[in-house]
Amino acid sequence: MKLTSEATAASADSPQKKFRRRDAFPDLSRFLTAEQHRIHLVGVAGSGMSGLAGLLIELGHAVSGSDKVTSTETERLQRLGLRFHEQHLPEHADAADLVVFSSAIKHDNPILLNARSCGKPLFRRAEAVAAIMQAKRGIVIAGMHGKTTTSAMTAHVLREGGLHPSHYVGAEIPILGTNAYWNERSEYFVAEGDESDGTLRCFHPEHALILNIEEEHLDFYPDLAAIEKVFAQLIDQTSGSVFYNIDDPNTARLCGKRKRAVSYGFSEQADYRGADVELRNFGSSFLVYRRGEKLGQATLNVPGEHNVHNALGVIALASELSIPFDKITASLRKFEHARRRFEIKYASDRFLLVDDYAHHPTEIRATLRAAKSIGRRRLVTMFQPHRFSRTKALCSEFGRAFDDADRVMITDVYPASEPPIPGITGQTIVDEIVRHAHRGVTYQPHLQSVHRDVGNMLEAGDLVLSLGAGNIHEQLEILAADLVIAEKLKAIVGEEGEVRLYEPLSNHTTLRVGGPAQFWVEPRTEQTFAELIRFCRDEHLPLLVVGRGSNLLVRDGGIGGVVVHPRGGDFEKIEVDGCEITAGAGVKLRQVAYAARAANLGGLEWMEGIPGTVGGGLRMNAGAMGAQTFENVTRIRYLDAEGNSHVKNRNELEVFYRRFPLLEKNFAVSATFCGQPAERAEIDTRLRESQEKRRTTQPVAKSAGCIFKNPATIPAGKLVDELGLKNSRVGNARVSRVHGNFIVNDGDATASEVLELIDDIKSVARKKRGIELETEVEIVGEPE
Repeated sequence: MKLTSEATAASADSPQKKFRRRDAFPDLSRFLTAEQHRIHLVGVAGSGMSGLAGLLIELGHAVSGSDKVTSTETERLQRLGLRFHEQHLPEHADAADLVVFSSAIKHDNPILLNARSCGKPLFRRAEAVAAIMQAKRGIVIAGMHGKTTTSAMTAHVLREGGLHPSHYVGAEIPILGTNAYWNERSEYFVAEGDESDGTLRCFHPEHALILNIEEEHLDFYPDLAAIEKVFAQLIDQTSGSVFYNIDDPNTARLCGKRKRAVSYGFSEQADYRGADVELRNFGSSFLVYRRGEKLGQATLNVPGEHNVHNALGVIALASELSIPFDKITASLRKFEHARRRFEIKYASDRFLLVDDYAHHPTEIRATLRAAKSIGRRRLVTMFQPHRFSRTKALCSEFGRAFDDADRVMITDVYPASEPPIPGITGQTIVDEIVRHAHRGVTYQPHLQSVHRDVGNMLEAGDLVLSLGAGNIHEQLEILAADLVIAEKLKAIVGEEGEVRLYEPLSNHTTLRVGGPAQFWVEPRTEQTFAELIRFCRDEHLPLLVVGRGSNLLVRDGGIGGVVVHPRGGDFEKIEVDGCEITAGAGVKLRQVAYAARAANLGGLEWMEGIPGTVGGGLRMNAGAMGAQTFENVTRIRYLDAEGNSHVKNRNELEVFYRRFPLLEKNFAVSATFCGQPAERAEIDTRLRESQEKRRTTQPVAKSAGCIFKNPATIPAGKLVDELGLKNSRVGNARVSRVHGNFIVNDGDATASEVLELIDDIKSVARKKRGIELETEVEIVGEPE
């Protein structure tokens, strides 16, 4: 059977190209709805194509499909009989009687090229859907914005009203069970019409519901007039009623004078009018009037005034199909959003995360208004622009679209198969938003970092909204998964403790480099620290303790798992008892030195020159002025890997140069140091000597302390000096002029630059002196 010609099989490059005449549809309609054939779908993983695949399988066809990616839908369809191929190879469609392709598929796709050369029938997705609709009383939902939600709402209301329609919707629909469904016994077929490529005029429905018309898809249409021409053709081809939004000027102008046109909206002139709208948390209520007669109140459990508009259109359509108003309102109360339409990804008393498909300025404004009405403390938005052409054409409108957001993060453009346009990036929209006087916008060109940047700015009470038609929702899902853990950690440390997501460790190391900690936790008590240890053990989360961050180099990729920073409370207590000073793990060593001074205890003055904390000093057996930490320790208190507490005296501890094995798998809580009675003047003299030595031999610039352990034959600093490597650099990481064993950060150095410089020094020492330098600084984390 010859269903199409080369001319009609070719993709339309503009809305002016002709689509198949209606008289060609009956053959295709019978072919798809009354016979069984082998059909191949190119681009089957897309939401629209996967829905079509489901319809065709239910209609009894042997369906195969190809795409570059798999999805949950393709996996579900495979269980129903789809033969799926994760490549586009001509042989996959050799046995097919007909090939259907998505608009996203390029003309040079090998399956399309082969099908054309063989004269095999080729149809676009909308042509196939429109042909299937010919077997039913068709209802098309069309418009630039809101059609997926409204299509789902229409199918749901008609099903609950007893009409049990077949449906085809461009997203996963939990309340409907699936995005497409074929009911052999039903009269009606509800379908979402796609205007993006002009194929909207393939449809010849009985009824059409027109939501809104404005400039969009300007990669395909030259202007608004071309868009209106396509909608006008759909309206002309509608045999029954046209339901239209009277509050949308373009729609009202195009539909208002048509025969059998039924208007809806908030206007006094609307046939179906909404009034007394009350927006509330995740829903609304409103009165409905039909041609001046009060029908009653409707309640909607999806947020936003724009969804009230959508519901009014559905109420008008369902009422004209003789569904009683009480059944309509009962079904609306039960309606739930489609996937990626104000979809809640995470909810707690502290945070709410919502994902939405909005990617046009009008959609963004409506979605932000809906989110704002929920009444959370701040509205934090992450947006991924969709298509370079849309970003360029509508950049000014994007600049005005984010007024209701308190903080906005824009990432780079999702191309959707478009080639880049020079000078058009996410920064284009950021510049427009700033020009519109919004002061809370930032640009993050790296999509994979968006969840980190947003997560780190979160405050209790925030609503986080991801917007875009690309893959920005994946960043929100990562954030949601980590928030589950973060909230559990917060419950452990309580109100007095701190938990932060993706905390930059460059803020917590003396070298000022390093990527983020996945979970940054600040416990205040030994008990909560012990609970954290047990939680991490049970959840299989890595745990690392960081004090002041000296002698620590964190790689640029940061640290996965929990980073504990004992701070305040038990960890910053200092108690003096005779000649003993007990200090918590979070106490700075120099504080111990001055506490000893206040108690007229000597022998601890060297600690004044150590930048770290008691916990870090113990872990590294830190030293200065010829002294080491454990020369003054009498006992330590620590927690083991099970969170149990222990106390050990100095004679029970095995200690090495710059290494204390016990704390490699256990965690310091406090240490007791022993001093000797001394005159205050004598103590002050030694403190000044420590200060002077540090001032004259160590750099003032940001550093991690000594980088290398001293080899047996020569101090590391002297070796670096003799090798002529002082002041050598990689990027902004530089060997100090003052001390050869210090690498300093001259400003915005990265960990990778520091590591490269370390490797350079090691290489020169090995080549010229035969010395293998070992790092004293602890290197942790993952590369970026």
